[in-house]
Amino acid sequence: MSGVARDQDVDIDLGQLVRAVWARRLRILAVTLAGAGIAFAGAKIMSPQYRSETRILIEPRAPAFASTQQVNDAGAGPLMDELNIASQVQLLQSADLLKKVINDLKLYNLPEFDDAANGSAMSSIMVKLHLKKNPMENPPEERVIDAFVERLQVYQVPGSRVIGISFTSKDPKLAAAIPNAMANVYLSTQSGAKLDSNSEATRWLEPEIDGLRRKVSEAEKKVAEYRTSHGLLQTNGTTTFPAQQLNDISAELTRVRGDKANAEARAQAVRNALSSGEASDTLPDIMSSQAIQRLKATESGLQSQISDLQTSLLNNHPRLKSLRAQLADIRTQIRQETQKILTSIENESKVADLRASELERQSDTVQANSARAGEDEVGLNALEREATAQRQLLETYLVRYREAASRADSNSSPADARIVSKAIEPVDPYFPKVVPIVVVAAVATLILSAIVTMLAELFSGRALRPVDAAPETIETETLVEERVAPQAAPVVAAVRKPIQPSMLAIVGDEDETDAIEDTEAAEELPEDDNEFSVASVAEYLTGSRAPLAIAISPTGDNGSAATVLLTRMLADAGRRVILIDMTGSGHPTELMAEDQAVPGVTDLLCGEAAFGDTIHSDRLSDAHLIPQGQSDVRRAMRGVDRLSLLLDALAAAYDLVVVECGSADVAGVSRLTRSRDVEIILSLPEIEETIFMTLMTEFQAAGYERVVLMSGGEGAEQTLGQAA
Repeated sequence: MSGVARDQDVDIDLGQLVRAVWARRLRILAVTLAGAGIAFAGAKIMSPQYRSETRILIEPRAPAFASTQQVNDAGAGPLMDELNIASQVQLLQSADLLKKVINDLKLYNLPEFDDAANGSAMSSIMVKLHLKKNPMENPPEERVIDAFVERLQVYQVPGSRVIGISFTSKDPKLAAAIPNAMANVYLSTQSGAKLDSNSEATRWLEPEIDGLRRKVSEAEKKVAEYRTSHGLLQTNGTTTFPAQQLNDISAELTRVRGDKANAEARAQAVRNALSSGEASDTLPDIMSSQAIQRLKATESGLQSQISDLQTSLLNNHPRLKSLRAQLADIRTQIRQETQKILTSIENESKVADLRASELERQSDTVQANSARAGEDEVGLNALEREATAQRQLLETYLVRYREAASRADSNSSPADARIVSKAIEPVDPYFPKVVPIVVVAAVATLILSAIVTMLAELFSGRALRPVDAAPETIETETLVEERVAPQAAPVVAAVRKPIQPSMLAIVGDEDETDAIEDTEAAEELPEDDNEFSVASVAEYLTGSRAPLAIAISPTGDNGSAATVLLTRMLADAGRRVILIDMTGSGHPTELMAEDQAVPGVTDLLCGEAAFGDTIHSDRLSDAHLIPQGQSDVRRAMRGVDRLSLLLDALAAAYDLVVVECGSADVAGVSRLTRSRDVEIILSLPEIEETIFMTLMTEFQAAGYERVVLMSGGEGAEQTLGQAA
């Protein structure tokens, strides 16, 4: 056999994978068409489902007559919050809203929403076996709601304040009517909630406003009584009488003190002028005196006359003396008048001083009264604050009451949402989409079939090739570990377990003898063009790529020798092949094994040897051999049914497993394999029509359709002996 050793690198033969898929193309195409047909039939059997959707925009809404301030306040509310939108989604799925829609549309009368009432036979059986809860135990209303919720989908459109309501139904009209009905019920519920809130507000505010009015009246009355009793009368609405009086006295006292200071300054100026002899006609008080002005005018006239006469008269002239006397008299009068003015100014200063003293006394009295009034104002302020608070609260309640009363009508309280897209009756069903389902099923089936075919090639080892093209001998343990498919590992482990004494008996009757008599020597080998020759059968097995071949040799060792020759031909052709010696004589073991005492199949079935220890190389070819073994045949054959596990494991590691059964019947062969997908080879050195037809009929009656005749084995043993 051209194998792969443990230490040898291998590659995946992609060409072999493609050839394997192409060789099974008709089978893959048939499976694909079958899958597409099943999908098409299933899609056609399914009831069509229609889906329609309504979309609602959550936004603040106010009546047209609402004030700008109210609109701004509403817009600043929590309606923009993501949590609020999520809350509205849950509200749309609330049981009360769903019940309202169900009752409005009378959905409880539709069989679609109460499948439990018309349950299937399978559902009834599962209920009786307590594998499923009886849906009829639930109330009808709950069953309808459950069916309704299964078809309903409410979601928030990502990145927006839009909520989508979609519904799936067998009736396209119903699929459109239900989302629209839910949207209308939701809007009316929201609007009704606002109306209820306004109505509740007016009902609550009316008695509160009446009570506040009484409280405000009582508070204002207390304020007025307190003012009267404590003399805290207001003068200009904000200041009390004592405070106003004190302010007036303070202002007057300041003015009088100013007048006094002014008078004293004027008097001092006049004194200074009189004491220094300087001209006093520059002082305001002197200049404002009419008498002084007249005397000044007379003085000026006299001086003019004196000046004129001095030019014509002598100084001692009586006229000049008279004029000088008059001038001195005028000046004396001016001084006297100035002294009077000084006395007048000093009198003004004294009067101002007396006025200031009086005002100071009055101020002290008023201050004492004002201090007492301040203490009384503490209580007054408390009463005024209470009255003001009650008045402001009353005004606030009145504003709220007027707003709530103005929104008592349904048109004045729109819901904070509006429908932006209504559901329309769908034309095409939402499910099933026949064409996509069929295409996807066909493609999936095609891909899976190709994958399964490739995996079978890989697990069997037919798609693996050594990197080095030179043939090498594979050791027993290497073959088991590297070529057995992963799924065959449990099988191999099972074969390794010891066979218990309670296993099935030998293939034939236990009372019959196990010895198989030797047949006569085979004659010559047939020509290569014989269609039943060993070479022809080898070519047939190579083309069929059968995993298992059961060789029956009715004539004994001659037929077994032909089977050995067939195995070696297959190994020389590059096939990985193993022969299992199930004959009574052990003739194939004599022809192939280096040592006749090596462990074999009987030792494995008796539990006296491990699986890997029973596989040996053919001494003249690349084929492998599991010899007869040294244990008792009858005891080993009690576990022959376990041999099918061994064959499955070997089929995963080799291209072909050949079982030489010697002279066996159909019953014995049937116990070797669980499948009828095997090649039955009747190894007859000479074609004996009676034996061949009898065996052919028996095997075909048992379900083995591929029965191959191999003749021309006469001399095969001699040929094998010469080769040895």
